[in-house]
Amino acid sequence: MLKALFATLLVACGLTSAHAQTPASFPTKPIRLVIPFPPGGGTDILARLVATQVGQATKWNFVPDNKPGAGGTLGIAEAVRAAPTGYELVMGQKDNLVVAPWLYKSVSYVPNRDLVAISHVAYTPIVIVTSANSRFKTLADVVTAARSAPGAVKYGSPGNGTTIHLAAEIFSHAAGIKLLHVPYKGSNAAMMDALAGNVDLMVASVPSALAQVKAGKLRALAVTSASRSTSLPDVPTVAESGYKQVDVSTWYGLFAPAKTPPEVVNRIHAEVNKVLATPAMIQAIQEQGAEARLMTTREFSDLVQSDYKKWKDIVERSGAKLE
Repeated sequence: MLKALFATLLVACGLTSAHAQTPASFPTKPIRLVIPFPPGGGTDILARLVATQVGQATKWNFVPDNKPGAGGTLGIAEAVRAAPTGYELVMGQKDNLVVAPWLYKSVSYVPNRDLVAISHVAYTPIVIVTSANSRFKTLADVVTAARSAPGAVKYGSPGNGTTIHLAAEIFSHAAGIKLLHVPYKGSNAAMMDALAGNVDLMVASVPSALAQVKAGKLRALAVTSASRSTSLPDVPTVAESGYKQVDVSTWYGLFAPAKTPPEVVNRIHAEVNKVLATPAMIQAIQEQGAEARLMTTREFSDLVQSDYKKWKDIVERSGAKLE
């Protein structure tokens, strides 16, 4: 009986060893990439670009899966609940990771506790745009109109509680004006109404608005970052327009559920960063209105933690709170 038991244990150990996941063998099946916003927005564009380019370089099979809702928090929450195997990743950004937890009462996740930072992909300014047929030619025109009729100038955003929404509110506060916020379920819906003139302004990430600006269908009035966007070099910053208190940008990156094996995280990080460092990928990201920036996993994790603390104070000062 003891010999039989010993033989059974040997077989079991052999099977376990044969099926164990190692960095060299990872991945052995498709990797699901959760995108917490609808198709067509900045997060979706960059997530699919990464999935395509890394997939081509490594022969890995990524399956993009859009899970929008509640300012991107539903997709993040789904990723937090996923199995920590490396086969469930999420493209997160400042909006839903470091801002939303302080805004939404229902959000219970903490970024560096419930997720592992893998690779910083890109950062981008936020841009204030209007229809090409709009009466607004400059940001000063918006301020003048809003002061003469508080609450009459409407702006669309990808949703309540996003960095984009708060960037617009920070600008409004700095300019001493009252704008009417119209939240949408993603950038595409807001874009359609901005193009049609149903809202006076749209506030968006540069990747979301760039194609329409270049096509001449939208007019870019200002970017909210400290320096001009390399994709829109002729567009002034909000600070250059007279409101130096406004300096808001956003970042995007890949995350995995907490407790994902470090060796798998490092394997994904190495392959993603290898692709991000290529001139072709740097140019592709820039063509989408963003800027590539390589970081180690530690540097990216530190950025997330730093912004998480910073935006707690910003949200508390704003008094904003969402259900």
